[in-house]
Amino acid sequence: MNDIIVGMGEALWDVLPEGKKIGGAPANFAYHVSQFGFDSRVVSAVGEDKLGNEILKNFDAKKLNYLIEKVPYPTGTVQVELDPNGVPMYDIKENVAWDNIPFTSALEELAKKTRSVCFGSLAQRSVVSRETINSFLNAMPDGEGQCKIFDVNLRQGFYTKEILCNSMKRCNILKINDEELVTVSRMFGYPGIDLQDKCWILLAKYNLKMLILTCGVNGSYVFTPGEISFVETPKVEVADTVGAGDSFTATFVAAILKGKPVAEAHKLAVEVSAYVCTQNGAMPELPVRLKERLM
Repeated sequence: MNDIIVGMGEALWDVLPEGKKIGGAPANFAYHVSQFGFDSRVVSAVGEDKLGNEILKNFDAKKLNYLIEKVPYPTGTVQVELDPNGVPMYDIKENVAWDNIPFTSALEELAKKTRSVCFGSLAQRSVVSRETINSFLNAMPDGEGQCKIFDVNLRQGFYTKEILCNSMKRCNILKINDEELVTVSRMFGYPGIDLQDKCWILLAKYNLKMLILTCGVNGSYVFTPGEISFVETPKVEVADTVGAGDSFTATFVAAILKGKPVAEAHKLAVEVSAYVCTQNGAMPELPVRLKERLM
């Protein structure tokens, strides 16, 4: 089996106050995984338009591999405004290319060679892309070393209990932040329990290998059956937080696939995401000192 790692879902432009930047969690994830020497792919769709061509050119320039179909819908855009703390607020346009990712024979072949995939809830807001993601998961080989990461991303009400429940059943690693956990636990009917207990419940209920809980400045946790890792969030000068969570996920998965213990993978993921926060945009090149930790 090839060691291909796939980021699957939305490919879009974040239109920020200072201009547009390539966005979408799958590309951020795949880019950061590739910085640690893995063969990664972005799976998505763009429109037959200038914005779509620019995304592909940008990925080519970053030497980022992809399987991206061109479809007769506009390339996705998101209006991003930063609040006074540098935290992004999003206005995500609907009925765009990444809502219509087709399940092709080429995508099925890629799934058969994929060791790890990261997918979210946002790209499942439309039935076409949701079915493609599920078909991809079905086509992946089963095995002890397989990572299927569900990175919850609750945006603008583009999620349902059914989508979240199905995705948690399909994944073996769940990544969620503290605000999302509050929302999910309300939907699932256990709002009065503290955050850690909610995590233990989800870990057991969905038979997960790991659950990653990020709490912003209050640190992050990795829960595995019988063990918990906590790392404080370093204090850094924040440029923006766009893509920091994706870099965390990518680094953690890369470290786990390289055979690192959970605590070591967690510590490196925190350091990388802190560095990304100090840079503008979601895809800065990482310093050699961080990359070398997994080489």
